[in-house]
Amino acid sequence: MGNTLQKKPNENLEKEEGEGNGSSFTCGICMESVAASKKFKNKSLCTHPFCQDCIARYIQVKVQDDNIAKIECPGLDCKHNLDPFACEPVIPASLFSKWCDVLCEDYVLGFERSYCPNTNCMVMVVNECERSGKVKKTQCPNCKQWFCFHCKLKWHAGYRCEESGNLRDRNDIVFGQLAETMNWARCPACGHCVEKVKGCSYVLCRCKTRFCYKCGRKTLFGCPCQTTRYCRLMIANIAIIVVMHAVVLAIMKKIDLKCSTAPDPS
Repeated sequence: MGNTLQKKPNENLEKEEGEGNGSSFTCGICMESVAASKKFKNKSLCTHPFCQDCIARYIQVKVQDDNIAKIECPGLDCKHNLDPFACEPVIPASLFSKWCDVLCEDYVLGFERSYCPNTNCMVMVVNECERSGKVKKTQCPNCKQWFCFHCKLKWHAGYRCEESGNLRDRNDIVFGQLAETMNWARCPACGHCVEKVKGCSYVLCRCKTRFCYKCGRKTLFGCPCQTTRYCRLMIANIAIIVVMHAVVLAIMKKIDLKCSTAPDPS
């Protein structure tokens, strides 16, 4: 009984294939009689009586007019997509190339992407890492030129992205490369370079600005870029102790005030 139920789908598929192997068939789109050799085959995904010419025109409209990457089968209530490699023999090479471009664009929509600033290259570079929004220094895989993935300009060694658009002479560029090589940090307030010889990453610039030497952000106490779970718990405990101390001082001050204003019983 179970074997009989399992064979039924195969029997239906063989029946459909047998009908397609005849001398001709009726296309479900143009409703004309077409030779069996002109029947479109969507590999093993689905089998519908469509001719190759109708499928080619259908793909042309979807790709060139609608700019659609994943083209659904035109069969009624069919949930499958057309296989690009099954369609390649029945469509022009230019249309297949355009379809491939649309498929690539659709694939990279979920990723951060930038273009090489080299005018002789300008290839697309996709960030497939998990560090979304944090990638900066990037090497183009085509021309091997270094550029900033964030601001999409030539790599600005030693300078922030907001400063990269300003024109600088050769000495500024060399100094920026030196600052990058020596791993110097720049103050987010005044822009002066600071070198950490030893100690923690919380530094005080000569302009009285406190910032994190690791990420360059202004900070008064601790920085999220290097704060561990233990550090966060310690900071929370310290904050609780400080608040409790302030509350106790306020209560004691209030009690002393009441005692001083109380009438003398004598």
